Amino acid sequence: MGITYRKLNEEDLDIFIQMRINQLREEGAKEDIDLTPALKDYYRRHMSDGTFVSWLALDEDKIIGTSGMSFVEKPPYFGCPSGKMGLLSSMFTDPAYRRQGIAKELLDRVVKEARAYGCGTVQITASDMGVKLYTAYGFIHNGNFMQYKL
Repeated sequence: MGITYRKLNEEDLDIFIQMRINQLREEGAKEDIDLTPALKDYYRRHMSDGTFVSWLALDEDKIIGTSGMSFVEKPPYFGCPSGKMGLLSSMFTDPAYRRQGIAKELLDRVVKEARAYGCGTVQITASDMGVKLYTAYGFIHNGNFMQYKL
């Protein structure tokens, strides 16, 4: 039958959250806290108000790939006159399905969602594994990104 794609819905959240946690662990997260309640709260709130969207890749009924785009707004600037930005997250493909174009298709679908929302830019903190995908898609490195943890 092949790989199919559809948007995330609330019934998918438990599996989606587990895949998000697996992704974070694969990327080297060491914290040992239960993120499930916070993630469930976040996704429910932001899916309902339209500021988070996700596309899923499925092999029959099995979710084998995920994507996510959070929409945020900040004061407009020259590089983004709308002030609307997409924050890309939750890009994950089951290891058995990698290198088949699934991540590229998921990325394309959430970037189109960001464009439709009116975003002027999309940002991601890319894992080493994802850099090649994002660079090939047209993302460029921004050496100015800094973070302060509270």
